[in-house]
Order: sequence, then C-alpha cells, then structure tokens
Amino acid sequence: MHFYTAAVVLLMLALCLEAGKCPRVCSCDSTKLTVTCLGKNLTEVPPSLDEITVKLDLRNNNLQVLPRGAFVLTPYLTHLNLQRCNIIKVTEGAFRTLGRVVSLNLAYNKIDILYQESFDGLSSLKELHLDHNRVEEVQPGAFSQLGFLNMLTLTHNQLVYIPNMAFQGLHNVKWLRLSHNSLNNLAPEAFAGLFTLSRLNLDHNELQFFPTQTMTRPREVTRLDISHNPMTYLGEESVSMAKLTHLYLDHMSLQDLSDKALSRAPLLSHLDLSHNQLRYLEPLSGPKELTTLNLTGNPVYCNCYMQPLRGWATVGGVKLLGACAGPPHLSDEPLQAVATMDLRCRSRVEAMKEMLEEEDESTDGSPPTAKPKQKVKCPVNCDCDVTQHATCEGQGHTKVPRGFPSKTQLLDLRSNHFHYLPANSFPGTSQVVSLHLEFCKIHEIEAGAFRAMQNLFYLYLSDNDLTSLDPGAFSGIPELTYLHLEGNRLAQLPGSALAVLPNLFVIHLERNVISKLEPAGLLSSATPKLRELYLTNNTISTIAKGALDSSFLGILHLDSNQLTEVPTSALSQAPNLEELNLSHNSIRWVGQNAFLSVSQSLKRLFLDQMGMEKMSNDALAGLGPGLRALTVRGNQLEQLPDLSPLTGLEMVDLQDNPLLCDCPMLPLRRWMENVSLEVIASCGHPPELKGKMVREVSVFTSCPESSSPPSEAVTVDPRPSNLKKPKPRLSKASRVKLRPVKSKDKLAKSSKNQPRKKPVAPKKTKKKIL
Repeated sequence: MHFYTAAVVLLMLALCLEAGKCPRVCSCDSTKLTVTCLGKNLTEVPPSLDEITVKLDLRNNNLQVLPRGAFVLTPYLTHLNLQRCNIIKVTEGAFRTLGRVVSLNLAYNKIDILYQESFDGLSSLKELHLDHNRVEEVQPGAFSQLGFLNMLTLTHNQLVYIPNMAFQGLHNVKWLRLSHNSLNNLAPEAFAGLFTLSRLNLDHNELQFFPTQTMTRPREVTRLDISHNPMTYLGEESVSMAKLTHLYLDHMSLQDLSDKALSRAPLLSHLDLSHNQLRYLEPLSGPKELTTLNLTGNPVYCNCYMQPLRGWATVGGVKLLGACAGPPHLSDEPLQAVATMDLRCRSRVEAMKEMLEEEDESTDGSPPTAKPKQKVKCPVNCDCDVTQHATCEGQGHTKVPRGFPSKTQLLDLRSNHFHYLPANSFPGTSQVVSLHLEFCKIHEIEAGAFRAMQNLFYLYLSDNDLTSLDPGAFSGIPELTYLHLEGNRLAQLPGSALAVLPNLFVIHLERNVISKLEPAGLLSSATPKLRELYLTNNTISTIAKGALDSSFLGILHLDSNQLTEVPTSALSQAPNLEELNLSHNSIRWVGQNAFLSVSQSLKRLFLDQMGMEKMSNDALAGLGPGLRALTVRGNQLEQLPDLSPLTGLEMVDLQDNPLLCDCPMLPLRRWMENVSLEVIASCGHPPELKGKMVREVSVFTSCPESSSPPSEAVTVDPRPSNLKKPKPRLSKASRVKLRPVKSKDKLAKSSKNQPRKKPVAPKKTKKKIL
C-alpha cells in the first residue's frame, strides 16, 4: 500500500514538472513535442520552452527584432512558424543553433533587408517563406548557408533589382518564387549557381524586356512564369533555355514576337501568349515539342498572313487556343476551327500594307534586339539605350527633360523634383508605352500635359502630392490602361479627369484621403472597361448607392477604410464582381443577404480583422459553388453561418476567432468531415476546450441528431441584431486551412448531394497537417 502511494506521488510530481516546462501563455503537446503561443503579444521568444520541442508556432505576436541566439534553448526544432510577428530585422546569428529546422515561415512581417548572415545556422532548411514582407534588398551571401533549401518564396515584397550572385549557396533549390514585386532589372549573374532550379516565378513585376542573358544561367529550369510584366516585344533568340517546357507570357503588352524568339528553347511544349496585343504571328522556329499555343484575348486578325501559322500548327499537331478578332465575317471564330482557305486578303497590296503598318516608321528594318548603327541621342544627366529604355531617375531635374529618342518605349523619370507638369511636357514621345513619375513631388498637372503620348499604356504617378486633378489632365492619352495614383492626397475620386480614358482597365488609389464614394465619381459610362479598382487605406466611411454601378468591375479592394457595414446596396449593380476585400474595416455585424447581388460572380471574399461579432445565418446566401476563397480571420465570431453550400471552396481562414465548440457548431463539424478538402480548426470556447482541435473534441457526440441539421446550423440564436452583442473574448487560435486532395470534383459533388436531414460523415484516415 505504501509502495502504491509513493508511486502515485512520484507520478504526480513528474506531471507537475512536465507541465512546468510549458510557458504559461502557450499550449503544449508533450506527445507531439509541439508548442503553440499564438496571438499572445509576446515581445520575445519564451525563455521557458522545453529543450526537446520539435515544432514551435509563434504566429501573431510582436517580436519585432530576432536577436542573436534567439532560439538557443530549442536546438531540436524542425518546424518554426513566425508569421505576422511584426519582425523588422533578423540579427546575424538569430538562427545559429537551429541546424535541424526544415521549415521556416517568416511571411507577413516587416523585413526590408536580408543581410549576409541572416540565416546562418539553418543548414538543414528545405522551405523558407519570406512572402508579404518589405524586402527591397538581398545582400550577396544572404542564403549562402542554405545548401539544402528546396523552395524559396519572396513574393509580395518590394524588390526592384536582383544583383549578381544574390542566391549564391542554394545548391539544391528547385522552386524560386519572386512574383508580385517591382522588379525592372536583373543582373546578368542574378541566378548564377542555381544548378538545380526547375521552376521560376517572375510574374507580376515591371520587367520591360525579356532578361535573355540572365535566364541562360539557370540551365535546368523547365517552367518559367513571367506573365503580367509590361513587355512589348520579344526579339530573336530572346528565350535561350535548353530545358524549358512551359513558358507563361500572358497578360503583358506584347505587340510583336519574332519567329525566332524561341529558337533556343527546343523542348517547349506549352506557350501561353494570352491577353496581349498580337495581331498576327509567324510560325515559331525552334520548339519541336510544342503542343499548345494560347492566343486567347489577342486582337488576332485572321487574314492571309495567318495562313503560315495555321498550316504550321496543323502539320505539327499544335493546338491553337483563342479566337479571331477580325475580319467581321470571322469574328469570334476559334482559331483551331478556321480553315486555311478562309484566311484570305482582299488584295496582295492591301494585305502587305496592313502587315507593315506598324513598321512604317522603321528606317533599317532591323529587329528590336539588333545593335544600333549609331549612338542614340539623350538629354543631359539621362541614360538612353537601344532597347528603347530611357531613364533620368533621381537626377534632381526640376523640369521634364526633352530630346529623348523617338523610339523610346519606357521612360523612367522617378525621384526628381518637378512639382508642376505644364501642358505638352513630353513632346516627341509618341512611342512611349510606360512612363514612371513616382516620388517627383508633383502637386499639379495642367490639362494636356501628356498630350503627345498617344501610345501610353502604363502611367505611374504614385507617391506624389496631388490633391486634385484637372479634368483635362489625362487628355491625349486614350490608350492608357493602367493608372497608378496611390500615395497621394486625393480627397475624392477623380471621375472627371478619367472621363477621357475609355480604355482604363486598372486604377490604383490606395493611400489617399478619399472619405466617400459618390455616384458617377469614377465608375461611369466614361470608363466602361474599368476592371480593377484599388481603394485600400483611405478614409472611406460612406458609399452611396450607384457609386459602384458597373457591368465590368471584377476586383474591388476597400480594405483598411472606415466602413461600418457591408455596402450591400452599392454592390447591387456590379454583376460581374469576382473579388471583394473588406478587411480592416469596423464592420461588427454582417446581415442577411449581404452579398446576394454579387453571389453569381463572386469568387474571393476577404473579411479579416474587422472586429466582427456576428454573421447572420443568411449572410452568405446565394454564394454557392462559385466561391473559391473565404477569409474571416481575426474577428470575434463564436458561430458561423452554414458553409455547406460553398462546395467550390479552395481556401478558408477562420484563424483568431473565439469559436464556441458546442452543439450549435455540429454542422461545422459535419461539414469539415464531408468536404473534399482537409480541414483543421481549433476551439476558442468554452475554457475547458480552448485550443483543442474541433475534429478531436467529444462534445459533439452528446448533441441530439435531430436538433441541429445542416439547414438549421446557426439558427439557434434567435436574438435580433439590435440586442446586446456577444462579449469580446480572448482571441485564441481558431483556424481552418483547406488543402485540395485527389478527386476533388467527385468528392465535392458527393458532398453537395448529401441528404440534409441526417448526413453521414465518411470515415477518414488521413492525418492532420499543421
């Protein structure tokens, strides 16, 4: 008996000692050797972590600076998550003791420079996530210690230039992601030493020309995405990549493509040229394995000069995607279906004239990449080259220089001191496609300032001092498609100034002081093609009905404003809206049918960090299989509407909501088990279940089957919206992550067709992935 009592006492002491190794604000799993300290406003790594911890999750804290030896007490870590920790700097030696870490996530922080030894010590690292930071400089040697790294993500940063040997030391990297930066220049040796790189993403940057010399260095690349860059042409042998199989050049400004542009890419099988400005295309010499050529969204003119391409595609078994834009009798006819005999011209003389009309200003007929026969002229303190690129960046000019080469297509004048742009400020620049005027302290633009720039496609006026715009400020540039006005002091939408831009497609108005949206302020018949409107970080509190009326608007960002309710009525005439971002507004309540008017088109809905306390059971009414992404991260939700109709979801984020794990959540539990995606969620309430995984708690086994079918998921709270709202709770992790699994369509269909009275959850054997 005494022996038994002593054993119990020893066991209790051991348990107490074990519990003492877990920091007070964290939750620990001694079986899986994991520690989670999520959203606790920590300013340093907890010093009382158990030495044998393998996985450490410190998301949503306030670490700011990672000092030397920050993780010296946890040498056995393999997974470290530091997302959203307001990290500004990683000090040399911060990770020096973490030789076993294979995954490090530093996404959504404020890091601006990657220093030479920032990642020293991470000798086993395989995945490094640095996306959504402020990185604008990568010092050579920053990754020199990461010899086993397989994937590096640097998307959504502020990189403008990649220097030589920037990725030195990455001997095993397979995938490098540099999307959504501001890259306009790559050094010749930027990717030197990446001998194993097979996939490279450079999309959504500002590259004006294909970086031919740079891209010859990573010899193993098979997939290259360089879409959404403002390139206007590809000259001979532009793409010299021996193992390339997939090349994405879509959504650019390509007007011409040499038939020998891909002559040194013999294994190319898929080429995406969709959504450019190509009128015709010659048969491509070089690629012998090409199976798909995508020309969707190009103004292809199906006359006799398309006969060679059509015949070449037929003989080579190349599938042509896209349709004819003209002549009228072939308009909208699929390229694959047009017979060669139908590709005719009215007469040889007229056809030749049509083919050469874009080249009639050429004096020597040389291709764009040919070397100049004489030195090009250029204004003082500017640099002009034969690739039609001219720059006077940061030269202290107080007036716009004159005398640029007539063939200039990219004109970079950023970081000067113009203050004022008078009429006819850019004579002789009729060929300019892209004009950069960022950080020029411009406070006034006179009517007709850009009048000579008939071909201007991109205009960057970001980060100036504009408070208003003259109605004629943009007259004379009818082809303007992308307009950047973010970072100014505009107090209202410049509707009258934009009325002369019939081809305006995207406008950026972030970081201004716009407080309300009025009807006809921007979205009117004068801007019929406006597709993307970005109003992030203004002071908008009111949106009048009719202010967003547009049959073409597809993307609308209203995040980080001062809205207090979903602008339901204002969205009633936006039938093609696909993406809506309302995050970081003070919207406490989302009522019924909030998104019904856009339910047939909406694909992505973002409702993060709004302090939202309740969503009506019908808040998402009408949103069915079309919705792909839904995020309600960082709110105060205890319950959710029924998500079962959203059978097309690919991503859901419920993190940092105090979800109440009780019988009213039974439909969510069933939904998690039946969707064709793996779902992970943890409870926020009641206290005894805090931090537990929703799929693991047993509270749902005692819930009556008949009292809470899916169709009645959250109708158990009958309170009207004007009664007392739920008390705010401590924001504990309540996260859901979805990952597609195989046979998605089949499983989604079976989930959708389940009986509503008593769905039966299929047995799952797959493990949870944290």
